[in-house]
Amino acid sequence: MTEDAEDRVVLVDPDGNRIGECDKMEAHLEGKRHLAFSIFLFDCTGRWLLQRRAEDKYHSGGLWSNTCCSHPCPGEKLPDAAARRLKQEMGIECRISEAFVFTYRAELDGGLVEHETDHVFTGRFDGEPVPNPLEVSDWKWV
Repeated sequence: MTEDAEDRVVLVDPDGNRIGECDKMEAHLEGKRHLAFSIFLFDCTGRWLLQRRAEDKYHSGGLWSNTCCSHPCPGEKLPDAAARRLKQEMGIECRISEAFVFTYRAELDGGLVEHETDHVFTGRFDGEPVPNPLEVSDWKWV
């Protein structure tokens, strides 16, 4: 994926159907509903792998979050996008599968709004991640 493609998000209607695309920052400033995914990895003992977002992320910097979350690029399949970002953010390659989908809207600091139809993927990983410091400042099993 090109850097330009990663700066765009896929807009969706209330039923989750793709209806267009726009700049990622525009979507977050205007609260446009867009497609996203979240990944929850667990180890063989049931512990959940969390990441702490890098301090200089455009929103929620320094906050603890799920294993990985992001947006598919326009034209990209969700499972491919999730696997790509898991590798980019956490240095992890493992099998993941979609567990459920939900839509939410949350107002964030800085006038940003998350309005996402979020596809949640789960998987098992027994090891230590090798996170990208531009994306992740820390990680832990809980």
